[in-house]
Amino acid sequence: MSLTQTGASKLDLAKRNTWVLTTAQALGGANAPIVISLGGLVGQQLSPDPDLVTLPVSLLNLGLALGTLPAAYIMRRFGRRTGYLSGAIIGILSGLIATMGIILSSFVIFCLGTCLAGFYSSYVQSYRFAAVDDVSGEQAQKAISRVMIGGLVAAIIGPQLVIWTRDSIPGVAFAGSFLSQAALAALAIPVLWLLHSSTAPKAQSQDNTTQRPLSQILLSPRYILAIATGTVSYGLMTFLMTASPIAMVGHGHSIDQAALGIQWHILAMYAPSFFTGALMVRFGKERIAAIGLLLIGASAMVALSGFDIAHFWISLILLGLGWNFGFIGATAMVAEAHTPAERSKVQGANDFLVFGTVACASFSAGSLLHSSGWQTINWIVLPAVALILVPLVWRAARPFRD
Repeated sequence: MSLTQTGASKLDLAKRNTWVLTTAQALGGANAPIVISLGGLVGQQLSPDPDLVTLPVSLLNLGLALGTLPAAYIMRRFGRRTGYLSGAIIGILSGLIATMGIILSSFVIFCLGTCLAGFYSSYVQSYRFAAVDDVSGEQAQKAISRVMIGGLVAAIIGPQLVIWTRDSIPGVAFAGSFLSQAALAALAIPVLWLLHSSTAPKAQSQDNTTQRPLSQILLSPRYILAIATGTVSYGLMTFLMTASPIAMVGHGHSIDQAALGIQWHILAMYAPSFFTGALMVRFGKERIAAIGLLLIGASAMVALSGFDIAHFWISLILLGLGWNFGFIGATAMVAEAHTPAERSKVQGANDFLVFGTVACASFSAGSLLHSSGWQTINWIVLPAVALILVPLVWRAARPFRD
């Protein structure tokens, strides 16, 4: 086979895998919206302490952070497909355990289920990196964006399942929604079985010719900025989204309005993915990420201006748009900060640092909302945005070498 034919076959495989991962993202991406929409509300019913009402959502993020490194190891050792199938099995278990926790009125069992949902999400979050295994440059940026389109479908599936199934088990509110969460993970298994890689796992793990020590990569200015951008984009989004359903209900809005607010938010998170890749190619990933941070700041300003349902929904929409530009831009920055041989450890370290910080943000959101209120949470957003926006704009204007 000629080099041209080999390149063409790899490109065809990459395109096929992109569609597989997009479909898997649509199914697996609905996992988190279900927990986020209902975790705090179920927490209010089951928690023995008002400060712990957002603990189930926080444990989702903690499980995500703790799962990133084991997930990276499993995929490096056994391949993407085996890792993702393992993740889907964890997703099934998480939904079943959370359902059992609600039926038994056990806050501990419910929290165990949401924590396992986080472990499942640690695999789902890496779908975006799997899309660039066999491509680079502009093709990689577009592939990342295409996979994230699957989240647009998840944005519809997750909140709508909450509305349709939350009373489907008589006398046990919300249990049906978490049962549907398990069903979505089960549907992802035959889809993920279609995923194939052009590189054997052992070949990836044994290629040490171009690998730098992780400590050296972590000190790279390019990598530091990429991690900081992803951390702030995702961390602030989680910080606000975790508290927003409880804040909406607390200010007199209904549970359905809160679920729809989360749906609009998640639609805004993923809808721009149709063109985010093209925008990064045209204007640069750093500029797009900077625009994302500005939108997150605008979200906080809208939230500070009032408590009507329109204020909550518009704020959540801006927050979703900001996350899309900020996080996808940061992902593209990470993808260009390592060699193919380094990708597993670099991507795993990135997700561990990002989602570890996200878990901390989620844990603090509930207690801060209870003690200081919704407006205090939004005031915190503005200096955090400014902290990363300045070096990001500098990087876009004057790219540095490392």
